[in-house]
Amino acid sequence: MKKVSLSDLFLVFSKIGAFTIGGGYAMIPIIEAEMAKRGWIPEEEIPEIVVLAQSAPGLLAVNMSIYAGYRIRGVKGSIAATLGAIMPSFIIILLIAAVFTTIQDNPYYIKIFKAVRPVAIALILVPLFKMARKNSSWWEWALTAGTALGVSVLSVSPIVIIASVLIVASCIGLVREGRKR
Repeated sequence: MKKVSLSDLFLVFSKIGAFTIGGGYAMIPIIEAEMAKRGWIPEEEIPEIVVLAQSAPGLLAVNMSIYAGYRIRGVKGSIAATLGAIMPSFIIILLIAAVFTTIQDNPYYIKIFKAVRPVAIALILVPLFKMARKNSSWWEWALTAGTALGVSVLSVSPIVIIASVLIVASCIGLVREGRKR
């Protein structure tokens, strides 16, 4: 693979940041498509980027940009990708804040913002369904369904679920390792 220029990295992530409505989860399919199309990151590695980005504190979109940029060009790449991803939103928010006070009660703009909501929801759901389809065993499906039920219906903290899964998986690994001896 040829070396990717920092300006290319910045421009690609600027495009991703500019045309993604709905935050980090909505960025996943766009990042996946852009990275695979350019041959920068294999499609199979995108779920790893998502997991790493989710496990780090901060915004998912920023964390994904940091990791992807680092994977492509190191520290300078992570800076270029992150600035590219956040710059369009930053500029758009500044413009909206400057104009919003004059249009906040306009019924046409209220309708426009309400119309964008279903699109944002769909952009968030698509990567979730793609990741769920990659579950290959019954226990992965059970874990996915149990986690969704625990968080959405029972209001269990995701931290408790992650800690529980880590403990159970570690115990299973230790038992299996003990059987091999």
